[in-house]
Amino acid sequence: MRHASQLLILALALAATPALGKSSDRNQPMDISADRTDAMLGDDSVSTLEGNVRIRQGTLEVDAARAEVIRAAGEINRIVLTGAPAVLRQVSDAGEPMEATAGRIVYMLGDETMMLTGNVVITQPRGTLRGETIKYDINTGRLDGGGDGARVQMRILPKSATAN
Repeated sequence: MRHASQLLILALALAATPALGKSSDRNQPMDISADRTDAMLGDDSVSTLEGNVRIRQGTLEVDAARAEVIRAAGEINRIVLTGAPAVLRQVSDAGEPMEATAGRIVYMLGDETMMLTGNVVITQPRGTLRGETIKYDINTGRLDGGGDGARVQMRILPKSATAN
């Protein structure tokens, strides 16, 4: 029962990611699996999924070595995905695929932002963005990278080109 409750908490938190991809994904069932879980259902707690963490919901696919769900005052306020790398894939409402990889992906539910750190690569059909630290605003789609001493690299393809 403890395992099922933790998976439900994680499912509800990840289902709240509106601008990452298809809006219909939020209405799809979510399948989550991991080798192990250590869950607390208290108002202020950290629950952990470890080992081959896989999350699937519609076009959303997440693969990570570890996922932590942090609750404060009874609400989920942060999800931390780590891996070598952690991978997030999704298709937008326009049908364009997006893939983000990073050593660590932190989703802050309160301000609907994601902080990707550690060899970040974000790939979409029109180009690629690389850096050590990239902040993604889910509501606006704005990517803010750099400022950490490492260079940001972008490749923007012409509209007529297809990504290889």
